[in-house]
Amino acid sequence: MALWGNKDSLSNLTGTIAINLSTNVVTGTGTSFTTAGISTGDFLVVGTGSTYGQAIVSSVSSQTALSIGSTQFLIPLSGAITGAGYTVSQKPKFTLSDGQYNAPDVKSNRFSAVFGVDTAETGIARTTTFGGKSGAFGVSHAGWVGVTTYVDNHGNLRVKSETLVAGNYVTEDAGDDSRFPDS
Repeated sequence: MALWGNKDSLSNLTGTIAINLSTNVVTGTGTSFTTAGISTGDFLVVGTGSTYGQAIVSSVSSQTALSIGSTQFLIPLSGAITGAGYTVSQKPKFTLSDGQYNAPDVKSNRFSAVFGVDTAETGIARTTTFGGKSGAFGVSHAGWVGVTTYVDNHGNLRVKSETLVAGNYVTEDAGDDSRFPDS
């Protein structure tokens, strides 16, 4: 299993998932896990905007069954998650345990995430306005990029970015176009 891949978001994901948090088994309804190309080591993001958290896929058994390695980064920490939407990425695995890039912290008006950014998106982001700030998401390099936004004590939008893995190889664009538009 590689530490990261080149897919920002797998396409062709369908259906919803349920996770038994005591067995780490993910059961899909209307899903096609194998056809979509989900494999061991992929990053499973559970719920819209990572509502329920994230986990690493440990095996894929069929179109409707897979297992995750741990429920450590899922909420709730016991019982089950049912009827959840999901996305799958191949972003760097180490970001799962890096508190900097976990789910958004609504209480502090802070957003942190890892994005797969190609060269075209890098150039366009430098000229795009977000939150009233031109070039807010201008990043220094294509690749896997960690981005944190927050509002400072003067009410100003601040955006910090860090290139985690440099390279122009990220494909299958995620729904990140409000921050990193394609054109």
